[in-house]
Amino acid sequence: MALQGSVSTCLSPPVHYMICKLGFEKKDIYDINNIVSENGEVCWQAVTEHLHYLESGQSVDYIKSVQSLGPVCESVNLHFKSLTKDQFVVQYAVWFHWTNYTELFLEVFDVLQYARATEVALGLMKLTSCLERALGDVYLLIGKDCPFLLRDLLASEQLAVVFGQDVMDVLRVFIGSPYGLNLRNVLWHGFASPQEIPAKYCAMLLFLTAGLGQLLQTYLLKTKYILVHRPYVTFISLEELVAFPDLNHETLCVAEELVQVSNFVFKSMVPFWIAALTAFKQSRYADCVILLLPQLEAGLRLLFTTTNKCPNRLLTAEPSALYTTFDEMLKKHLDNEEINQLPSVLEEPTMEFLWDFLNHQEGPRIRDHLSHGEINLKTFPRELANQIVAFAITLLCRFSDEDTVAFKEHVIIKPLMTCASCYRSQFHPISRLKKQVLECMKSIHLWPELPTVSEAHVQAVKGLEGNTETSSLILKMAEILSQVQQYLPQDCCSPDDPINSVVTERLLVKLCDKHVCTLYSPRPVLEVLVVLRKICIQCHHVSEQVIASIELRYKQWMKKTLRSRQRHNYLRMLNSIKFLSPVLRLILLLITLEVINVHLACKKTPSDYQQYLKFLKSILQYTENLVTYTSPEKNKWDETEELTNKALIKIKNFSDRKLTLIQSAT
Repeated sequence: MALQGSVSTCLSPPVHYMICKLGFEKKDIYDINNIVSENGEVCWQAVTEHLHYLESGQSVDYIKSVQSLGPVCESVNLHFKSLTKDQFVVQYAVWFHWTNYTELFLEVFDVLQYARATEVALGLMKLTSCLERALGDVYLLIGKDCPFLLRDLLASEQLAVVFGQDVMDVLRVFIGSPYGLNLRNVLWHGFASPQEIPAKYCAMLLFLTAGLGQLLQTYLLKTKYILVHRPYVTFISLEELVAFPDLNHETLCVAEELVQVSNFVFKSMVPFWIAALTAFKQSRYADCVILLLPQLEAGLRLLFTTTNKCPNRLLTAEPSALYTTFDEMLKKHLDNEEINQLPSVLEEPTMEFLWDFLNHQEGPRIRDHLSHGEINLKTFPRELANQIVAFAITLLCRFSDEDTVAFKEHVIIKPLMTCASCYRSQFHPISRLKKQVLECMKSIHLWPELPTVSEAHVQAVKGLEGNTETSSLILKMAEILSQVQQYLPQDCCSPDDPINSVVTERLLVKLCDKHVCTLYSPRPVLEVLVVLRKICIQCHHVSEQVIASIELRYKQWMKKTLRSRQRHNYLRMLNSIKFLSPVLRLILLLITLEVINVHLACKKTPSDYQQYLKFLKSILQYTENLVTYTSPEKNKWDETEELTNKALIKIKNFSDRKLTLIQSAT
């Protein structure tokens, strides 16, 4: 694919003028002593007096405000450069404590001393995300449900109460408003190159953050409120995120070569890519990903605008329009309802990876969490950074000229390309349900291994001789299973005992391995998945309760601490699990078959679909009742048997009416 390689900037002319020129037009020189005292106390009036408002008096005039604040920013930048690290710490460090990450702001000060463009941009991205998180904590002092978007947070009445409206207006000149400098967004969305971000704006935000800390202290002393910091988001089950092998030094060196020749990379953005790879080598994993995510967005935006023939969307939008960001690029349709061509170019595995790591609610949502300051940067996991870098390398390789075919066949790169082409979603509801099914199955599979009293004790209980009710239930299950037998792999079935736990576990593993398309699941599919997942959760809950009860009652039996009624109830429980285990496994099997064919839900008539959904909800009700009846507090085993009998009849009748979705699982 021929990508546009002549673009020198991703900032539209008005945005480029706003960021790179407007704040440099006035050459006024301001005495820093009028802006900050010797002990580092910010004189807010000397800052806010440079705000300009439109004639209405309500809205900030961002053009005039940026123009007027430009020299102030320069004075602050020169002031910081005149300080030693020790002087800065003495004067300002205490005022960053409210952010819960003082070290970051001291690090930004260090960066400003040398003003290397890439490091300044990285420092600004980290500063703005941390500042946003801290402002959210302040918001929660007097508000509820902190706004997700920075622009809404900065425009909130709650922050105006704490800091003052004019102070919030100053902040909005720099971040949070599409009419202002909007530094956070142009960096985090990959529009600005390193050279396009003036260091003095980074210095000013560092200065303003300290000033906010001073205002906050005054507010807290006055109100006696205590600022509480929300806990960071932590990534659990990191093994689920691993799709690519561990990257070594040689792979990263090859990647650096790829960056220089790939069409996926804007030439002006090369320093960001090299800095990201360097950060990975230096074990600065958060820095690596913070640098890399905006560049992935920039490269994908280039593909998006090329494939959809909308080159005007490549640059930053004007305030009246939206930027072209990940959110839009990953959608099925464009704003004009035409089909988005990017998914067909990237292909399904790549799209699933992007959805997994960026969008799915149960995935890492790495860009959201990082850009909103929700992650502890000091403990960012290597495993996650490894996946992002490896994925980025595959895109560099795929969208290079034909004469770089040697890279694609490189012994180090080829395994990465193979992994990328085989990726399957891990965090779509379909994938999560498959995982739930297998975890529940593992729990049920433990039942036969649990210590119990002999069968003779069970048979000795009046009413349990012969187990006719249990046999009847198992017969019903066998009938239901026979209806779906034709859709099951033959090597996973046993004619003698089709509901045998070992065979069923093998069967579920094999069925769950079948690929089901997860991209752009329509609403009916998602509705069905919600109910199926709830059913699976209840089944797992039942299994865990049964395991706990069996283990406890056996210990009490052996210690002879059970009363007569408890002994009788324990033996009835042992009899009940003879049918409860296979019925739970049958439900898991039916869930799995429904998952494999879940997209057929969209092909049903509205009437049939509603009947189907109603049926699923009735099975959910059954499993919820099972949780109640099998709880240690209830122990209603006779009722459990009766409940199961009714549920099996319902499943059998519904299957007979051929209203289930199961058509073919092969």
